[in-house]
Amino acid sequence: MKWVSVYLVGYVLVVIGIGMALWKVGVLERLGGFWIAVGVIVAIGIGIILSISGSGEKETVEVKRS
Repeated sequence: MKWVSVYLVGYVLVVIGIGMALWKVGVLERLGGFWIAVGVIVAIGIGIILSISGSGEKETVEVKRS
């Protein structure tokens, strides 16, 4: 479970970095606050989906009954 949180922290840092770059270039000034919030929520949702889908090992468990 700890790798999921590490993945999410890294993903959030990437999203923050992209947001800062877009702000510096001036793209975010042309967008409204609502659309920026929608974009952040979608980006975090995608990060959660990717981290959960890639976590853990899928294996078959055999139970021996006596």
